[in-house]
Order: sequence, then C-alpha cells, then structure tokens
Amino acid sequence: MLKHWKDAFRECGLPWKDTFSFSEPISITTLPELKDFLDAVQITQCLLRPFFEKDDYPLVERGELLPSFESDFFEYKDLPGFSLVAFERELHYFSEIFQFDILHSLMDVTFKADGYACPLENCTIEQNVETIQNRIPRKMHEKFKEEFGKVDTSVLDYYPQLLPYILEMDRAHVLALDSSGFYHLSGVYGSFPSDLDPEIKRFGLRAKKFEVGNHKKYEHNRLFVYQYLMELYGFTICSERRTSSALFSRRLHKAGEKFMVRVLGQTDRVITTISSATKKRHYPTVEKIALVQVDEDQSEVIRQLEEGGFFVDRKRLVVILRVTYTQHKFNPENVRQERALSVAKQEVIHPVTGRSIDDLNIIKDTTNMILRLNDIVRGEYVGHITYKRVELVENTDTEEKRLKFLYSWLSKHQRRIISYSDEFYANVVKVLDGYLHDPDKEDVFDGHRALYQDVQLRYNYIQQARKIMTLERLKKRKIKGEKIPYAEMLQQAVGLLQELKFDITTYFGDLVASIISITETILNDRYLCRNYIMKKDDDLSDYGLGIKKEYGKLVSLLDDIKAIRKSRTKSIEGFDL
Repeated sequence: MLKHWKDAFRECGLPWKDTFSFSEPISITTLPELKDFLDAVQITQCLLRPFFEKDDYPLVERGELLPSFESDFFEYKDLPGFSLVAFERELHYFSEIFQFDILHSLMDVTFKADGYACPLENCTIEQNVETIQNRIPRKMHEKFKEEFGKVDTSVLDYYPQLLPYILEMDRAHVLALDSSGFYHLSGVYGSFPSDLDPEIKRFGLRAKKFEVGNHKKYEHNRLFVYQYLMELYGFTICSERRTSSALFSRRLHKAGEKFMVRVLGQTDRVITTISSATKKRHYPTVEKIALVQVDEDQSEVIRQLEEGGFFVDRKRLVVILRVTYTQHKFNPENVRQERALSVAKQEVIHPVTGRSIDDLNIIKDTTNMILRLNDIVRGEYVGHITYKRVELVENTDTEEKRLKFLYSWLSKHQRRIISYSDEFYANVVKVLDGYLHDPDKEDVFDGHRALYQDVQLRYNYIQQARKIMTLERLKKRKIKGEKIPYAEMLQQAVGLLQELKFDITTYFGDLVASIISITETILNDRYLCRNYIMKKDDDLSDYGLGIKKEYGKLVSLLDDIKAIRKSRTKSIEGFDL
C-alpha cells in the first residue's frame, strides 16, 4: 500500500532523485518510452497527489469506465486538468496544423550555432522561460522565475517540477523530438482544431444516418451520430478540451502521424490517451487511467491485489486502473449499432513499481452487475446517475428515483444485456419482470406513468434486440459456436420471426430494418436456393422438402413484417410533424 503520493513510482525504473527531479538526464527517443515516463509523472501529480491531499477526492466509479460514457454534471475546479500532444518527429512550426507557443531545444540551437553556443544558450533559456511565464497566472510569475530562470525548461529532466505550472494553463502543451532524436517540451498553450460540424456531417452521411437536404432525418439522428463519433475516441458529448482532443486525434490519425494525445478533464478525473496504433488500424488506440474502488464483494480479487501490494489505499480498496478499448466500425444492420467502443483489456498498475497485471476483472463482473440491479429495484443502491443526460439523481430511496436509475442502468448496459450469456440474461429478466410486473406496485407506477413507460420501452427494445442477435447468428448457421444444418437454421428463424411479428407491436424502426435485412440475407443464401429452393419438388428428398416448406413459412413471415413496416410508415407520413 502507498503511504504518501511522493512515494509513487519510486521503483519504476526512472532515476528519481526526489519527488520533482532526477539524478541522471532523461533521454527518451520513442513514443512508448515517453508514454511510460508521462504515466509515472502524471499519475503521481494529477491523480495520486489530489487523492492524498483531499479527504473528499471523488473517486471514479467503475461503471464510468464502461462504454457508453455518461455526461458529467460536476466540474471539480480544484482538481488538475490538462491536455497535450506528442509527435514522434521534429516540429516544423509554420507547417503544423494547430496553434501553439514554441519552445526551443538547446540541442537544436547549439547544433545550428556551429560552435557559438554560450550566448545563444542563455538567450534561448530566457526566451523559453518568458514564453511559459506569459501563459501562467501573474501571481505565479515571480516564483516561476526563481525556479526556472537559469535552467533549460525544454528538457524532460525538469518536467515533474514544471508540471504544476503547466496545470495552471487551460490549453495544451506539446512534446516532440529535437534534431538529435530526443524528446523535449517543444511548446505550450496549444489550441487543437476540432472542425466539429463538418466531421459530424461527414460521419453521419457515411453511416447513412443523414441525407443531404433531409433536415428531419438530421434532427432525429444528430445526437446519435455525435455521441457515436465522440465515443470512438473515448468520450461522451463533453467539454471543449476533450472534444477538440478527440477530433484532433481523428485528424492526426487520418494523416498517418505517429502521435499521442492525452487529456485529463476536471469533470471526469480520468487520464485519457489516444495514440497512433502500432498496427495498421482504422482508429487510434484509446485507453483511460483512473483511481477506482474495487467492489468489496470481489474477495478473491482483493486477496490477489493485497498480496501483490497493488492498493493505493487498502482500507478504501482504491487502485490505479488502466482500461484499453477497441473500436467498432458502424454497422447499421447490427442490433448493437450504438456500440462504438468496448473494453479490450483491464490493467491494475502497481503504485510503486509501475508494473501491471491484466488478469483481473474490475469493471465487467456480471455477478456485480446483477447485484447492482437488485440493489436498484430494492431501493438499496447508494450513488448517483445521470438521467437522460440532463438530471443528476442521488440514491434510490423513492420509486421515482428507482425508475430513473433503472432507465439509466438499462441504457448504460443495453449492449451488454443483449450480447452476454443466456444465464446472465435470464437473471436480468428475472429481476426486471419481478419488479416491473409486480401487482403490488401498480398504483405507484400509475403515478409515474410516463417514466414507467420509458423504462418498459427500453426493456422491450433489449428483448427484441436479443432475439434479433440470435437471428443474426442463425444467418451464419452458428449457435453457441457450433455449425447447424440448413433445416435447423430455417426452423429456428421461423420460430424467432413468429415471436418478433407480435413483439413489434411495440415498434422500433431500426430493429425492424435489421429483421428484414437479416432475413433477406438468409433467404438469398446461394447454396440454399441452388440446392433446395430452385429445384422441383420431385427432385428433392424428404429432408429437402422440409427445408423448402420452412423456407416458404419464412418468406410469408417476412412479407407480414414488411407489411407492418409499410403501414407504420404510411401512418407516420400521414401525420404532419
């Protein structure tokens, strides 16, 4: 266990002299090395220091690191925040695509001075100090000048000592290679371009959520597209600092840069890193680091963490958690089409050595999810949620709060409920049916009819989507990882469509579109059509005739569902919005 924030990462391999300085020069030449260095310094000063110095430090709840991310209501102005960009190349000031105040490396100056270094060194030091000083609060000028007036602030040796001043700026700092191939602090007060409006519209058009000139479709889908685009880069719809970081990362990745963008928000208390992937990928790598509390019910996890010395605070079960995500390209046929991001790896970081372990499940434990759901419906859950992005709800001591918590829980975990195991889904259904269909609560629910219907609609959506996901697997003739014959595929598909035909009285346009698309793919299977459907009955065996019969049922059910969609579309068109 860590006794003081100043003891953090003392044995991580860096040549520490004391909390803010090193006994040897810091020579870093690659982005991975730089990332490790920044992890040690920034976790220490930006997460651990405020945790130890503030009794009421707001720990990040485990669920907040699970996509989809929720908006934050509070801004903790007394907590640190920053943004930065690092490039694995030298900077070319005029050619860069963003604005910042440049700092010069003495290595560059002395190399170009051809032997006349001393006057230029002093001039460069003074220029760098003045550049930084001009961007920090005036009350800090004198102290800053005393500390750094005669040192090279661009070298990473002084970065830990300089970081408290950088945290006072509301814009980004910049790191890049010098002419000798070593990283240095190469700029401050950077402004990342975001181009939010054209990015949203381009993405929405490619995803076919927008159409040029179709204002109603744009209005209907804009928030979905905005949220999806932001989540690809690790954020919800949020502050300008994080929004610009996400979109700048998108631009750098498209340009093929080797880069790292990092941001710590004063609302989310999470260090988010977006970096160019080591392998060619459609999106950059996204990871988050935060201080979280391990669930007290995870006794085996707690035992392993305690034996390894991974706790920052054993009494409060606090650890440093790093979560790495993987992105998903938008697929309109996927019933989980809102899934932009999912958890790829969880690592608990040792607060002294910096080593990590990745075989523990801190945030995705299904047992704990069911326990939390039970706590919500019983009114025993203590905490807060954001209801529909606009209302902060504390605790579950009234039926209205329980319904709002339940709506938010279903929205947050929708994709997981749809895709997790049958056992997990059965437990969710048991809890929800027991609560929502409890005859003793009818009068109470009548008093919150609109809220109750919102929860029921969200639950109905999940139920339908779960069946469509099974239909999606049938399309590949796979159930529980095993290949099934065509006859079984068609029989199960017919059974599902018979259920869905009645389910879609509660109508969700995107789900109906998925049903139709998946079923048409099944019906258009080339092998199926060539060997069974296109042949005359006399040329088929009993098995083949059975397949043809089920195929006909499926066609008929599909026609029924298309008719329902057509009548629904007509009724909407006939209503003047």
